[in-house]
Amino acid sequence: MREDLINIYKEAPAIFETIRGEIGKVVVGQKSVVEQILVGILAGGHILLESNPGLGKTLLVKTIANTTGLDFSRIQCTPDLMPADITGTTLIEEVEGSKVFRFEEGPIFANIVLADEINRASPRTQSAMLEAMQEKQVTVGKNTYKLEEPFFVLATQNPIEMEGTFPLPEAQLDRFLLKVFIDYPTTEEEREIMERYTGHAEPRVERVITRRELLSLQQLTRDVPISDDLKTAAIKAVVSTRSWEGVEYGASPRASIGLILASKARALLRGRDYVDRDDLVAMAYPILRHRIILSFDSERRGVTCDQVISDLLKSI
Repeated sequence: MREDLINIYKEAPAIFETIRGEIGKVVVGQKSVVEQILVGILAGGHILLESNPGLGKTLLVKTIANTTGLDFSRIQCTPDLMPADITGTTLIEEVEGSKVFRFEEGPIFANIVLADEINRASPRTQSAMLEAMQEKQVTVGKNTYKLEEPFFVLATQNPIEMEGTFPLPEAQLDRFLLKVFIDYPTTEEEREIMERYTGHAEPRVERVITRRELLSLQQLTRDVPISDDLKTAAIKAVVSTRSWEGVEYGASPRASIGLILASKARALLRGRDYVDRDDLVAMAYPILRHRIILSFDSERRGVTCDQVISDLLKSI
């Protein structure tokens, strides 16, 4: 097993470069967003993608799923979506004259699950995903069903539409390792998008990594060393959010764990066998921005969570 990890470690830079190249065939620009999603996958965490409509959130997730060759399912969240529509349900079938119960798996039984517009689902349906996201299992009735590894939920939401939506509660937001913002493309990138998607053939990607290789890379991520000084800085950053001026509620210890894991994943993605300060700073924003609740006065003054994180990191 150790020899397999050594071999995959040697091949990791080429694998990551190929993955980026395949994604680049479909997704124009957004290199930082792609990197953050790959960080989340290597760290084994769930990701919340937020952007205005039409910026390719769904396309990006489907493209990444295609490059990994993992089982992929898409859930279009709507207010009338029921928990059983996600987790599955027990059916009664007649077999040889007798009736038997059979569990029909829902779309949550996949390696990569895209929950599109998750804030359109009702709170009851949103909470149905909590057990799967945290425990990687689903309980229906008295039976519990394990989800196959690896398992990721990549959820999208649109921040500008409030009518008919149900904002995610803090308890569920904390289940997401990263919250990633997708911004508008540049003029040059938008021209490239137009050229690619107004012709006869749309670009396609090929699978470049197997499930076994991905699991090995996740294990390697946890083996990346980090100094005690950076561990202390990460803990200090998270703890400081709990008493920072203008913050009503700070981040939980889950943020400390996530910040270390995400920093390790970023270091591995960038071809380093150690975590440096830049990794910690870069990952602090997607790790903390959805775990900080600002006070009413801060929101009234237009202060954002990213501004708070920036000031906090400067003080450390």
